[in-house]
Amino acid sequence: MPTRAGIPIAMLLASVLLACAAQPLDKIPRAPPASHIEAPKIAPTTLLLASPPAQARLAAPELNAPSVAASAEPSAACPSGMQHVKFEYCPELTRRCLDKEYDKPNHITICNRFAQEKPECHAPRVPLDFCIDDFEYPNHAGAKPPVMLNFYEASGFCAAEHKRLCYESEWVAACEGPDEKPFPYGYVRSSEQCNFDNRWVYPHLDRVYAKDPEIQRAELARLDRSLPSGQKAGCVSDYGVHDLTGNVDEWALADHERPREHAKFAALKGGAWGHVRNACRPVTTSHAPEFRYYFIGFRCCSEPTGQTEQPR
Repeated sequence: MPTRAGIPIAMLLASVLLACAAQPLDKIPRAPPASHIEAPKIAPTTLLLASPPAQARLAAPELNAPSVAASAEPSAACPSGMQHVKFEYCPELTRRCLDKEYDKPNHITICNRFAQEKPECHAPRVPLDFCIDDFEYPNHAGAKPPVMLNFYEASGFCAAEHKRLCYESEWVAACEGPDEKPFPYGYVRSSEQCNFDNRWVYPHLDRVYAKDPEIQRAELARLDRSLPSGQKAGCVSDYGVHDLTGNVDEWALADHERPREHAKFAALKGGAWGHVRNACRPVTTSHAPEFRYYFIGFRCCSEPTGQTEQPR
């Protein structure tokens, strides 16, 4: 199994902006270690919307029960504004869907209600111990999350705060909580709890990617359906982490590389404010790390105080 250090993390690139349907770049550059990341030279006012400007199956008797108690209690392990999550994560988990629909435009199956029962774990559990931001970047209640940032730029903003992007497994663990729920708030998909199922508005991509900041800003504001962080009070996991599903899609680090996917070593988690899966487990891997879009943001994670990044 590859180590975290072996997964490319970040290089800030001057990249070509691609539309959702555009072809990805053929060659994805490998990035240097996280310690080499610098904050991207991007003016925040051009990004903020509506703000003024373990994989082999083994015979293990404890697969379905974490042997270490889950923890998200406030502690000195994480700075203010972050939650400490310590949990044995299941990489391969299944649960019963009781009400599903096929969304033809997006070619995805959405589960609206899961059985309220313990899911089955089919792989050895992986111990996780990490800190995660309470909210999407900039991690302030009431702030609108920035968008139009690619994976490398998001990594740079986290590094500037001595953090990093969350790994997929960390993101999922924080979302599911100690009871491994399919949604951060329970078992039934609810747009009352989190910000999704908003009406889709056709984007004018020439304006989304316009070089004139005023033209771009106007188009992004027209399209935006995101809410200030924490406005949906019920959109919080049992670990105290807000807005994980819906609002904006979030860049994350892949737990392992996917050479045949466009995302390679990156991933998008949570879905945005539209009608998509908006659950803890689904992941989008169809966009290259250079990709920017009007509903893609991020949040940051870090190691607990006094710990260094451990091999995965």
